[in-house]
Amino acid sequence: MTISDDPTALPDPWQALHELLAAMDAEIEQVYVERGIEGVRPRFAYPLIRLAHTGPLTIRELARSLNRSHSAISQTVAALRKEGLVTSEPGPDARTRRIDLTERGRSLVPFLEAEWRATHATVAELDGEIPYALTAAVEEVRRALEQRSMRQRILRHLVEPPR
Repeated sequence: MTISDDPTALPDPWQALHELLAAMDAEIEQVYVERGIEGVRPRFAYPLIRLAHTGPLTIRELARSLNRSHSAISQTVAALRKEGLVTSEPGPDARTRRIDLTERGRSLVPFLEAEWRATHATVAELDGEIPYALTAAVEEVRRALEQRSMRQRILRHLVEPPR
């Protein structure tokens, strides 16, 4: 097998998007640091704000309310707990835990809500500055994938090696 046979030798078509999202998250996190908020990552804002408005939820309830996977929210809750932003107590049965804000977590919510609104305004501003709104492009990709899924599209192009 030669290097030219290696499909990873080609540029990753997702790399620019991953780098852009990571850079934008880093910029948001820098806003937190400049305000003296340490240990808080942008992905924490959504669950912290939601918990402030709903009160304690199980991980499953929180994941459902945020339209995120149970696994992703479980990992986020572990990070939130590590930073002292949430607590977890036994839920209605032995398999569940109820997640609630700590005083530190609750104290950050007003700023996180303000940042959330400012970020949404920034996205709208960016959409107005570029020739094709990114939010519109994402929606069009979503619609196209509803017509023919990513899996179906991959299978159409997949040439499996002989076994």
